[in-house]
Amino acid sequence: MTTKLKVSIVGASGYGGGELLRLMLFHPGVEIVQATSESKAGEFVFQTHPNLRKRTQLQFVSQQALQPCDVLFLALPHGEAQKKIAHYQSLAPRIVDLSADFRLKDLALYEHFYGEPHHAPDQIGQWVYGLPELTREALKTATYVSGVGCNATASNLAILPLAKAGLLVDERPIIVDVKTGSSEGGASVNPGSHHPEKSHSVRTYAAVGHRHTAEVIQAFGKTDVHLTMTAVDLVRGVLAAAHCFVKPGTTEKDLWKAYRGAYKDEPFVRIVKDKTGIHRVPDPKILAGSNYVDVGFELDPRTNRVVSLAAIDNLMKGASGSAVQAFNIMCGFEETLGLEFPGLHPV
Repeated sequence: MTTKLKVSIVGASGYGGGELLRLMLFHPGVEIVQATSESKAGEFVFQTHPNLRKRTQLQFVSQQALQPCDVLFLALPHGEAQKKIAHYQSLAPRIVDLSADFRLKDLALYEHFYGEPHHAPDQIGQWVYGLPELTREALKTATYVSGVGCNATASNLAILPLAKAGLLVDERPIIVDVKTGSSEGGASVNPGSHHPEKSHSVRTYAAVGHRHTAEVIQAFGKTDVHLTMTAVDLVRGVLAAAHCFVKPGTTEKDLWKAYRGAYKDEPFVRIVKDKTGIHRVPDPKILAGSNYVDVGFELDPRTNRVVSLAAIDNLMKGASGSAVQAFNIMCGFEETLGLEFPGLHPV
């Protein structure tokens, strides 16, 4: 593909939009033509995202100035995209939406977890869930791609090898304990993210009923799924510990076969299960800024319980990174293009 695709980003002043800008500025097949922000229209992008100084002179524009483009990324707060989706579809033949608006294919499931009817029910079913490890083939012919929930991404990638290998016991629940960083709450200030309140805290903010549970239910067709969310003193990162019950007689050798079978060809999944060193298990700290997910596991043979661990950067593999990976597949680029950065150590 010799001609660069013209890409615009709606809602580019938030954390997700900032990561999209960072990734797309280094993508060889893309030209960013517009980036919108209603509150910062006219300001230079680097004034909000200072890491982009000397990388772009792009200025934010209002949505009213938005022009047609090849691909439109929507990085808006939940509920906003669905209210104007017909307008966005008139501007671009391909759309990637980072919000939760089009992730779920079951309207009843959406209403249960989001507490209100969907504003564009006719759109349900037209969007492909943007987690390549689950939907790669569908993404190849997609025109509309939905974003992924960061907590759901870590949970789904922790559970996937066991489900794919047929090792899960249908009658037993899946319980996922998720630790999250503060950037998951977005760029808008709230009392819970105020530094004196957030610093040094370990605060469970959704013991039951978190919205991302719906994506795990959808992924595996299993309703007995339970997620608990706890915020920790971390800016970026998600660590999901999925407690899954496997069939009696399952051995560690069976688990290695399942995890390697699921992930040996996945470009951004690394199995982390070492016997020595301080990095024996997945740790989101070393994934900051990368699109990788580190997955590991431990078996309790006494109870046939597997604790499957998955660590990600919530703004990357849990949001913008997966969005760009899905975009690459949809548009015929090499899947890893613009996403090769491995993360930093130490940070």
